[in-house]
Amino acid sequence: MATFVKAAKAAELKPGDARVVELNGKSYALFHAEGKYYCIDNTCVHRGGPLGEGFLDGTVVTCPWHGWQYDVTNGLCKTNPKVTMATFEVKVEGDDVLVAV
Repeated sequence: MATFVKAAKAAELKPGDARVVELNGKSYALFHAEGKYYCIDNTCVHRGGPLGEGFLDGTVVTCPWHGWQYDVTNGLCKTNPKVTMATFEVKVEGDDVLVAV
């Protein structure tokens, strides 16, 4: 069973923001998209780019290295439909954004 870990303060992520968070020694990409928070693996499967540093448009993040795109709500790759990124449950408790790791 996953344990929820504090990833950020809700106020730190404005709508449309993306960021890299380190939780339990692993890198994750955290997003505030369309009124909700989402978390996926931070490493793009194409060449290892940091997705948390990418450009977020709606619920689609574009890898800053080579432009691969992923839907942060479900991890599906828009660039290569055979690829899916790991997604992680996110919840907000009080002012804290928590991720299940």
